[in-house]
Amino acid sequence: MTTAYRAPAVRETGGSPSADIEELWARLGDIERRVRHAVALRQETDPEPNDPYRGQYLTPAAAERILDSRDAFLPVPAYGPDAAPDSPDSPAGGRIAALAQRFGLVAPDLDLLLVAMAPDIDARFERLYGYLNDDLTRRRATTGLALELCGLPAAGPGRFRFSPSAPLVVSGLVEVLEAERPLLSRVLRVPDRVTAHLLGDDAVDGRLHGLVRVAGPPEEPDPCPTTLRAAAALGTGSGLVHLLDRGGDPGRIAADALLAAGLRPLVVDAAALAAAPEPVRAARILATEARLTGGGLVLGPLETLAPEQPKGAGLIDGLCEAVGGGSPLIMYGKKHWDPLWAAESPVTVPVPPPDPADAARRWRRALTGAGAPAGLAAGTAAADARLVDATRAYRLDSGQIRRAAAVASRLAGLEGRPVEARDLRTAVRAQNGAGLARLARRIEPTVGWDDLVLPPSTRRQLSDLALRARHREQVLGRWRMRPGGGRGRGIVALFAGESGTGKTMSAEVVAADLGMELYVVDLSSVVDKYIGETEKNLERIFVEASDVNAVLLFDEADAVFGKRSQVKDAQDRHANVESAYLLQRIESFDGIAVLTTNLRANLDEAFTRRLDVVADFPVPDAEQRLALWERCLGTEIPRAPGLDLRTCAERFELTGGSIRACAVTAAYQAAESGRPLDTDQLVSAVLAEYRKLGRLVLDSEFGPWLERARR
Repeated sequence: MTTAYRAPAVRETGGSPSADIEELWARLGDIERRVRHAVALRQETDPEPNDPYRGQYLTPAAAERILDSRDAFLPVPAYGPDAAPDSPDSPAGGRIAALAQRFGLVAPDLDLLLVAMAPDIDARFERLYGYLNDDLTRRRATTGLALELCGLPAAGPGRFRFSPSAPLVVSGLVEVLEAERPLLSRVLRVPDRVTAHLLGDDAVDGRLHGLVRVAGPPEEPDPCPTTLRAAAALGTGSGLVHLLDRGGDPGRIAADALLAAGLRPLVVDAAALAAAPEPVRAARILATEARLTGGGLVLGPLETLAPEQPKGAGLIDGLCEAVGGGSPLIMYGKKHWDPLWAAESPVTVPVPPPDPADAARRWRRALTGAGAPAGLAAGTAAADARLVDATRAYRLDSGQIRRAAAVASRLAGLEGRPVEARDLRTAVRAQNGAGLARLARRIEPTVGWDDLVLPPSTRRQLSDLALRARHREQVLGRWRMRPGGGRGRGIVALFAGESGTGKTMSAEVVAADLGMELYVVDLSSVVDKYIGETEKNLERIFVEASDVNAVLLFDEADAVFGKRSQVKDAQDRHANVESAYLLQRIESFDGIAVLTTNLRANLDEAFTRRLDVVADFPVPDAEQRLALWERCLGTEIPRAPGLDLRTCAERFELTGGSIRACAVTAAYQAAESGRPLDTDQLVSAVLAEYRKLGRLVLDSEFGPWLERARR
């Protein structure tokens, strides 16, 4: 006897089930009628319908009945004249209709899906399916039972709807389990996420926890031309788009492009996907999630997946195949798309860096969102100008800006004042990853322009380096002053001079002026005796340095940037290859690099043409040495009344580094003697420095202090 299906009570804010759930209940009611009819037919032909142990063993009568049947080749009996009207040939609307459209399902596919899903919604179907399977332990629909309930012969074309390439299976809507069993006895399972979606749940699949997040809309719609172009590219074919990062914010642009197209952006963590236990399976789940909710996937940076390796390329190809044009897929990275990565080629859209005004707007929105008080977040013309000046040297994406704004807001809140430029600089430095720190020595600048004692010409060159770093996006980006030949947006400077003349300290001052950190490359960790390893080490340093807001310092650069020579043996050939690699790599570098050398003549002339700034550091004259003595001794150490710094500055030709060493040695002597620092202690320290450097000790320089020092 057929009865109407009674849906479980569903509590909602409106007090009644939604239209989507009502449609689902109506379809399950049709499935129930079919199950009732199948149970009745089974009881009519069952020789022992009341056997309590039915399904546990096979009786002779049951075996005879099985031998006499040819179910696979007979048409499935109809389930009564009134069974079909509630099962429409095509979905009318709602979530079921959207599901059919997004996954390319027809009416039989929907029936099979609902038959497989029924036990997950109503527990009664578990026991009924156990009875119909003739095995009370198998409480899900098998492929044979699903075909029977949907009126499809087991030997007909319906069985191919469970093949690996069928829409239900390839899209992940239905899982066919127990592959070792015959096809008709394999169990069907619908993932919980699919069931939850049809019941009205739009939360991301729990199996994707830590792999994907849903990007929200921006607080202020600000579609830039690149975003609009990326959105237009989504509708030019399969929806596969590659954003080529040229210093911009491709992740945010990809999400905005999907939002502009009316889609839900699902941002994938590329590192987490690559580290997943089964990344290819995770890619299929991602594709199913995107199609379920009518969203699009954002994946990047591609460099994280190492696409040049077979595993990384296979993962990209697997994701593209899983999506299959059913959902938009936007990938981004700094590398050009390689056709070997996937069977399909994307539409490539370059992403240039934002102009300073746009970057300032992002900073202000982030500061406001972080709850920062007035000041740089005020939104006035003066505040915007200060914000542009404070952030123009940085290259950050939207996520880094948001995190840095939160840190800056908390730093200012600790002191109960508005956010200042120094807070932003500290917060930006906190966004630098530890990758470069593993390859170079990290220095947080603690000196400023007032600590330098240099000739005016050298100071002008240092100021030129700083202003190039601050305005490079405007000059090289907006004004398109970058030359061709693959030249990057980096700034490369050479500091040439004797040891101790202030080259490293000047690099620290420039980094402090830009609000950045200084990373000193340890050449002992770079140069390798094995052929090709030095280039690999340098490549890792250049790649890491391009992603951080820092100044990269190659101290004693002539060790790796030396001149090319005439090839006489394999060693010369390798040295020339190394120099040629550096010539090309320094041109494509996008960061800020400083090379220092004691012997400028040892550098290859081809490097000089590629340098943006060349600063010479001469040995300081007498007036500069006097200023260095004053700065190195400071104001805390007690001085004797007769301390004659001018005489020391005029008599002893020392560099700044040597003067500092002498000042420290003299301070130790004063601390040991317990009396103020006097000229004798200072000259004694100079004498020790001369001997350390191997310089001649002349009477004309030391005069009467030489005899005192020998006593």
